[in-house]
Amino acid sequence: MSSYKDLEIYKVAFELAKRVHYSSLTLPGFELYEQGSQIRRASKSIKDQIAEGFGRRRYKPEFIKFLIYAQSSCDETTSQLEMINTLYPERKDFEELLPEYCQLGKMLNSFIQYVESSWRT
Repeated sequence: MSSYKDLEIYKVAFELAKRVHYSSLTLPGFELYEQGSQIRRASKSIKDQIAEGFGRRRYKPEFIKFLIYAQSSCDETTSQLEMINTLYPERKDFEELLPEYCQLGKMLNSFIQYVESSWRT
């Protein structure tokens, strides 16, 4: 693979971040800069950490560190989704994102394990 854009985890994170972005813009006005801003930043951080880590892939520990940051941002996004689902249970768009972020978290964990055990620098 020659680019972070070739990574399946990046592709999934990018698409989910787009969905979170558009959905968050339809939250009540007072939430745009509170819950909405927080979930937008957390969801976009996942793809950004993957990209930055890939740029450091020559240094395996650095690559792993940024993948762990991506995992942490995924956990934060999941937590934000849980809060939005609690506050706005009628919002099915956020409810549908939760299992997809749980799946992304599993994918990130598997990729971290792969890099730890098999990545060649």
